[in-house]
Amino acid sequence: MKLDLACGQNKREGFKGVDIASGPGVDFVVDLEKFPWKEFEDGSIEEIHISHYAEHTPDLMQFMNEVWRICEDNAKITIISPYYTSIRAWQDPTHKRTISEATWLYFNKAWREANKLAHYPITCNFDIIQMVAFFNPPWDKKSEEARQFAQQHYWNAVSDILIELKAVK
Repeated sequence: MKLDLACGQNKREGFKGVDIASGPGVDFVVDLEKFPWKEFEDGSIEEIHISHYAEHTPDLMQFMNEVWRICEDNAKITIISPYYTSIRAWQDPTHKRTISEATWLYFNKAWREANKLAHYPITCNFDIIQMVAFFNPPWDKKSEEARQFAQQHYWNAVSDILIELKAVK
């Protein structure tokens, strides 16, 4: 099964919609902040899509542990969030955190161990497959070198970031 977590009324085609409120496209009404998600068994999900929710969850560690629990081995997880240097990350008062590339390192077991962070309350293990930055104009038309410089040095060069993870069991 494929899940679109916190889908609202924008469920992805081919996915089952999960949201806190019922409505068109919502197949499972679930409070994603109450763990465990009893509607889903361990290792039962092949793919998860999360668009513009990770920045809202009060406990990203517990949330990602739960995502990992329900994923089968090698499950694909796609997460889209406002980039930490974008006004989009800061303008919404319901955002609990900002998201950068480095955020996702903490959810890889080998990285936590190498950085002596095994004491963190994180049990999940995800490999990072890819990260894609979505550039705002005029940076979206510039060279790769110019975009990389802008991403590292300027605010609002990047609007969102897409992260693709793979569950490792």
